[in-house]
Amino acid sequence: MKKYANDWNLFEIVWLVLFTSIAIGFTVISKDSLFGFTVFITGVLCVVLAAKGNLMSYVFGMYNTVGYAYLAYVNGLFGEVMLNLLFFVPMNVIGFYMWKNNLQDGKLSMRQMQIKGLVIVGAICVLGCLLLGVGLSYIPGQNSPFIDAITTVLSIVATLLMVRRFKEQWLVYIVLNMFTVLLWAIRMMEGSGEGLLMIVMWSAYLVNAVYGYYNWNKGAKEVSA
Repeated sequence: MKKYANDWNLFEIVWLVLFTSIAIGFTVISKDSLFGFTVFITGVLCVVLAAKGNLMSYVFGMYNTVGYAYLAYVNGLFGEVMLNLLFFVPMNVIGFYMWKNNLQDGKLSMRQMQIKGLVIVGAICVLGCLLLGVGLSYIPGQNSPFIDAITTVLSIVATLLMVRRFKEQWLVYIVLNMFTVLLWAIRMMEGSGEGLLMIVMWSAYLVNAVYGYYNWNKGAKEVSA
């Protein structure tokens, strides 16, 4: 851990301390479970390390994936459950080894997509969200089917881009995080005990996604040069 922590800059340290403090505050005030808090912390560590192109992202990501799937299940978000257990769990393993095989002098080699690739990705996102939204709407007990579909499809697309080391993953994550904040805001208004903490967590992810794009954009330019 000392090896992975010694290259953190001031922004990353302040960002991590800030949202960790907020999470602790909300956990105490709302009397949330320790389990929900651990999901928050591992999620923050996962995305911060991903923005840095650090392999440890996948280690923390595995715990967060399983924990978040459980929280989604008890809140009736079955698209999120299927996404995490059937997709993110194996992708954490695949992503770890694909990143490990593309390190240059200890740094991840970052890539940039061509215009054609961006158009194809955009079309897949729109079509996938519409089809899955219709399908989820037929499941008894499903809440917010089309927003759930958007977060599910964009999560899959962003993860595939992340494993392939494309900087454009962060543009998808920015849109994804906005809709996920909306999703949990709706669940909070309908009585979800974990709603407020999840809103804070996904808001943290949104901030990190902006930073992630900045960092990966710089990394992709260095590789091209």
